[in-house]
Amino acid sequence: MSKRDYYEILSVDRSADDKEIKKAYRRLAMKYHPDRNPDDHEAEEKFKEATEAYEVLADPQKRAAYDQYGHAGVDPNSGGGAGFGSGGFSDIFGDVFGDIFGGGGGGGRSRSARGADLRYNLELDLEDAVRGKSVKIRVPSQVKCNPCGGTGAAKGSKPETCGTCQGAGQVRMQQGFFSVQQTCPHCRGQGKIIKNPCSSCHGSGVQEEQKTLSVKVPPGVDTGDRIRLSGEGEAGMQGGPAGDLYVQVTVKDHPIFVRDGRNLYCDVPISLVDAALGGELEVPTLDGRVKLKIPAETQTGKMFRLRGKGVEPVRGGPAGDLMCRVMVETPVNLNKKQKDLLREFQATLDKDGTHKHAPQKHSWFEGVKSFFDDMKL
Repeated sequence: MSKRDYYEILSVDRSADDKEIKKAYRRLAMKYHPDRNPDDHEAEEKFKEATEAYEVLADPQKRAAYDQYGHAGVDPNSGGGAGFGSGGFSDIFGDVFGDIFGGGGGGGRSRSARGADLRYNLELDLEDAVRGKSVKIRVPSQVKCNPCGGTGAAKGSKPETCGTCQGAGQVRMQQGFFSVQQTCPHCRGQGKIIKNPCSSCHGSGVQEEQKTLSVKVPPGVDTGDRIRLSGEGEAGMQGGPAGDLYVQVTVKDHPIFVRDGRNLYCDVPISLVDAALGGELEVPTLDGRVKLKIPAETQTGKMFRLRGKGVEPVRGGPAGDLMCRVMVETPVNLNKKQKDLLREFQATLDKDGTHKHAPQKHSWFEGVKSFFDDMKL
């Protein structure tokens, strides 16, 4: 094998850390792997060359010897210390590609597994979301089996070490000139075999159960917020830790208010007389009724702000505002006398001219007239 500089082979600086060296080797190994390049002798040599470089530079002692003495420092024939192959290629490959092939160069797979996280969708009224509330929820879940204590073995027995992998959870498979670790097909990576399974959980170590939980909803939550209940998810397999429960909040539509962040919005219908002459109205808030003064000549769509009558955010900060938009309501179901009075009223307005009593209407018609005059040119 050629004796090019190991740093040059991996295309890293001499100051590169372990993470950079590992990343560089992984890139080259994936590119030149014999399985990806069958019958390509040149790719196979580059793969071996990159592996030799990584084997030296990933070992602090070998790297120090190489930095000081060069290849002589890591050549066993020169007395310079342990050379290539002392650790075994399969150990190197398992360390770098363990996440792909299901194993690593360490002591095998964990015997237990963390339980899955759960999600519960919680619908709240706007009032409860703003003020906060404690609610009870029932959650279907997998919990640790009581009869066997989560081991999966029947009472009086216990799981036995797998004879195929000797408890490692991994077995080595030979592929060409190197070997890789794979999940043990006998124990499925658990490292143990349950010969006498628990009759309640059938060896899984968990049971189905409906549990009731109390969820404390903090004031100010909004749609999209979630509350984490640690350890209230599914039980872990083979005695592993339980997952978490995430309560996903959805706030129901309200018949009066619309929420936008910390502010609330509502439409307030007012009569034609109140809009023209002004008046005082009672408007609702989440804290009760308040007085809202309507000035004379108020137009529909006018927005009034009631400061501090909105929502105090769950993550802190001042309360928002209540924005009241007045909507002038046109009278309906008029009798003959009422209609005659309106016609008489309209006649008095027309006598003075629309520019005086209806400036928006006057301005709009002037704009329309100007538009058609320009079209004639």
